Amino acid sequence: MTASSVRASQHATPAPPPTGRAAALRADVGASLVVFLVAVPLSLGIALASGAPIMAGIIAAVVGGVVAGLLGGSPLQVSGPAAGLTVVVAELVTRFGWQTTCLITAGAGLLQILFGLLRVARFSQAVPPAVVHGMLAGIGLTIALGQLHVVLGGAPPASAVDAVLGLPARLLEADPAAAAVGGVTLTMLLAWPLVPRPVRAVPGPLVAVVAATAVAVVWPAVPRVDLPGGLLESIAPPGVLPSGQWAAIAGGVLTVALVASVESLLSAVAVDRMPRPDGAPGPRTRPDRELIGQGAANGVSGLLGGLPVTGVIVRSSANVRAGARTRAATVLHGVWIAVFAVALVGVVELVPLAALAGLLIMVGLQLVKPADVRQARRHGDLAVHLATTAGVLVLNLLEGVAVGLAVAGFLMLRRALSAVVRHEPPAAGEPHRVVVEGTLSFLGVPRLARVLGAVPDGAPVQVDLAVDYLDHAASDHLDAWTARHRASGAPTVVTGPPGRAGGGPRPS
Repeated sequence: MTASSVRASQHATPAPPPTGRAAALRADVGASLVVFLVAVPLSLGIALASGAPIMAGIIAAVVGGVVAGLLGGSPLQVSGPAAGLTVVVAELVTRFGWQTTCLITAGAGLLQILFGLLRVARFSQAVPPAVVHGMLAGIGLTIALGQLHVVLGGAPPASAVDAVLGLPARLLEADPAAAAVGGVTLTMLLAWPLVPRPVRAVPGPLVAVVAATAVAVVWPAVPRVDLPGGLLESIAPPGVLPSGQWAAIAGGVLTVALVASVESLLSAVAVDRMPRPDGAPGPRTRPDRELIGQGAANGVSGLLGGLPVTGVIVRSSANVRAGARTRAATVLHGVWIAVFAVALVGVVELVPLAALAGLLIMVGLQLVKPADVRQARRHGDLAVHLATTAGVLVLNLLEGVAVGLAVAGFLMLRRALSAVVRHEPPAAGEPHRVVVEGTLSFLGVPRLARVLGAVPDGAPVQVDLAVDYLDHAASDHLDAWTARHRASGAPTVVTGPPGRAGGGPRPS
């Protein structure tokens, strides 16, 4: 080989990744196995936190993978039981029982299909991000507080308030064995991002649960997952229709449908923005079809005795990072979960409840994102975020969201009906400057009068009206003040919006 050929080979562009159906299938199979390992412990833990039968989480994971994977409009999004609905499902189970909750899930699926057929997906974008992020933060804190009691050897309280009030007593009565098992899970999850990258190819939740299960061998009495049978034995269609409470049940259907739809669409948007390992652009989401797919999955999951299904960002991001190319990865992950649940029930029953509780504490805390708080503060919506979070914690999810929307509406109305008026003291030889921004209506006249009153008589002044609306009362007050100030012999310039009578620069 000549020197020139060696240099040419050194500078040659790398060969593109293999293409074609065979290469795509290899990538999808590998990604599906990764997502399967992530989904199993999460599905078990979410069922535990929801107060539902443990196998209901597995049923929902299988249905979400296969049904939503085949019919949904986001090919790389992975669906299954999600932490965002845990609080809702727990309330429904407590109030109506598990069988009725399954009917509510199926009804929510039909409503989602209707949403998709009516093409209402675009209206989900009208929900303020601060409300959505505050809702997720409230759900995350509720999950973490409740599962902390399980790690300490108790049962999860009915609400976040009860969890906080009962924590001192639970700490005094803590079970050392359960606390040790839960501590191992949390330690592994916190330490896993620090291990070398090749090792991190194994999902952290799986490693944490396996490690905690191994440690629990020392304490045989630690409570473990109890399954009445395999996947096929756990399929339990809802029984007869409930009698009475139809308004409350309809409210539950609407709540599940709305939360599941918003969470799925938000997750789909995030998946669209994720870079693929090969650098190629991924398939784009068709939001209305995604709602139809999610609705079909919820309908089937409810009829089979499973939890509600949504698009899940944790599993979806694992799917994209693992190199998935088509919806086959999502469908195959559901198939692997079904095979696991049919053939390896004994393995699941070795898992301590405290290990799943530790995993859920971490999942819940991950829903509380400091970046969301900073973003809300930067856009002036911190009050909306905090009000929604507090509402979910103290009241419930639906009322908490209503509180957040009410605060958002109040702030919007306040911004629409008020203006920012500020006085900038002059530098040497410069005039005073009064800047008015926003909407200047009669409601802003007192503030305008106060700021203009701070300009000394006879001092030169420039008033800049950077407003999008100026009503007659505010304009009349400004004109009167300008006339009085000019009468004192002070140079006065008013720059106004183009549509204002007499607008534009007006020197004395």
